[in-house]
Amino acid sequence: MWFADLFDLDRKVPGSPPGSLLQFYFWCLQGAVPVIGAGVIFSMAAGTLEVYTALILGVVIDRVVSADPDSLFADNVVLLIGATAFFLVLRPIIIGLSSLFSSILIAPNVDALVLARLHRHTIEQSVSFFDDDFAGRIAQRLLQTSRAITETVVEVVNVVSFALASLVGSLVLLASIDTRVSASLGVWLIIYAVMIRWFMPRIRIRSRNRAGARSMLSGQIVDTITNIRTVKLFAHNRHEDKAALKALKNFRQNALGFGKVATAFRFSLMSVSGLLPVTLVGGTLLLWTQGEATAGDIAATGAVSLRIAQMSGWVSFVLMAVYANVGEAEDGMRTFAVPHGLLDRPRAFALPRVEGRIAYENVSFAYGRHGGGLENVSLVIQPGEHVGFVGESGAGKSTFAALLMRLYDPEGGRILLDGHDLRDVTQESLRRQISMVTQETAMFNRSALENIAYGRPGAPREEVIEAARQAEAHQFILGLTDQHGRTGYQTHLGERGVRLSGGQRQRIALARAVLKDAPILVLDEATSALDSTVEASIQDALRKVMEDKTVIAIAHRLSTILRMHRIVVLENGRIVEQGTHEELLNRGGVFARHWDRQIGGFIGIDHDKEFADQGFRHSKFGS
Repeated sequence: MWFADLFDLDRKVPGSPPGSLLQFYFWCLQGAVPVIGAGVIFSMAAGTLEVYTALILGVVIDRVVSADPDSLFADNVVLLIGATAFFLVLRPIIIGLSSLFSSILIAPNVDALVLARLHRHTIEQSVSFFDDDFAGRIAQRLLQTSRAITETVVEVVNVVSFALASLVGSLVLLASIDTRVSASLGVWLIIYAVMIRWFMPRIRIRSRNRAGARSMLSGQIVDTITNIRTVKLFAHNRHEDKAALKALKNFRQNALGFGKVATAFRFSLMSVSGLLPVTLVGGTLLLWTQGEATAGDIAATGAVSLRIAQMSGWVSFVLMAVYANVGEAEDGMRTFAVPHGLLDRPRAFALPRVEGRIAYENVSFAYGRHGGGLENVSLVIQPGEHVGFVGESGAGKSTFAALLMRLYDPEGGRILLDGHDLRDVTQESLRRQISMVTQETAMFNRSALENIAYGRPGAPREEVIEAARQAEAHQFILGLTDQHGRTGYQTHLGERGVRLSGGQRQRIALARAVLKDAPILVLDEATSALDSTVEASIQDALRKVMEDKTVIAIAHRLSTILRMHRIVVLENGRIVEQGTHEELLNRGGVFARHWDRQIGGFIGIDHDKEFADQGFRHSKFGS
């Protein structure tokens, strides 16, 4: 239906969410304000009609009191028909339109709009944003914030606007009876407003604290469940239970604080609400005894006072919910009102398919610290060259690849791809040029087919299967099944691919890279989870995949980079050696020590013969 797509969910709002609460709401609601405004108008119309019900009741009673019973209907036919049309036609139509706007046009569409907007802003954050928080807490706050903003809008449209119109109309109606009665309502409204003003900020603060505690609890639980295998392997059920209980007690304490102020508010509200009918009806009765009010005035005043007394409780509870939602939105704002840490330059261009020449020019990066990462590294990798990177943990190997993917920007120097500074091209177009297979393979809880096709969404099924064949994954995929009876390529792999072994996950990741067919291939310990037999077959597959591609292979297991055209040795963020396998061994330096310790010293391999057998000397990149 037409109202299902009322707002453009793809519309991108420029800039980051503001840090001011009101501006944060407007940022989230851009494009929805006209519809929300129309909803406010219909809600206020419905509120105004509620006052007319009391007015019509008073007029009818006055006519009844003064009329002859035998001619009551004949003398008041226009009034009675008008009252009937008001209650059976006009009032249902206006209230129905008000409900249409709040429940159908606004609530579902605003919720989708806000969630889409915050989700888009969040996934465009740099990886450091996610490194510094719980995945579960981020997800919890996304849902919490969109729900809180939506409920705030709906309640303001549906209740606050309705109540304001009703109160203004009631003041006008009572002023037409007697200004003293209207003044009594005015005094009561001041008392009511003071009470609201005192309680609502406290409700907002306690709601914000409760929301933060809930997010921490959610993050703790999700973190435990995500790493449940580690919990089991280390027999730490009790340890995790204690951590969850600590977060749970903190949440309970904040929830109790919210409950206490809510209880005090409701008690005060009932006391203040009880004053209104007593004051207004009593005052009108006093005027009636003095001949200054009619029976219809008493009925109208009684209807209005009872309606406002009931509505004050309704509105107060809604305001409490609104302020609670504002507090939760404020808690979400603290998470999401953060500028993107890594932005495309204003004139960044989309990079066409590259040849694959990579140049690091005096690059330094230490993750904002004083040490670690890379320090003044300069290196050129030619198109089609295969370069292996070795070094101890923390030497800077993975940092080298992360900077190439532009997950971070260098703190010094620059990186060029086919002569283009990476900061001058769009991040998306850059990453389309690079296939990467990491040691910690990323799997979605989707089908095996979808996980491989993530390398090139929309690829034909036949090409996906061929990529799986090249990565030696086809046969084991055919044997997969899940708890819903799905088999083969339709099998869902579970969260983070828990249904697969480490080697199977890496073969899926390799198939994804094969399908992507990017001109640059980065292998970060890509075969680390494979046994020797499977690794040998994967290496054969990789040789085909690596043809005509620029390859960067990061390895701890040195035997995996024997076929590289060049090997670069990193130590403490610096390049200390580079050359062919044979050159580095003959030099007797850092690489030779690593080789002897890791391979030669354990298995007594004749590395010179092995090296010659691989035909390395015939490489166009050899010395």
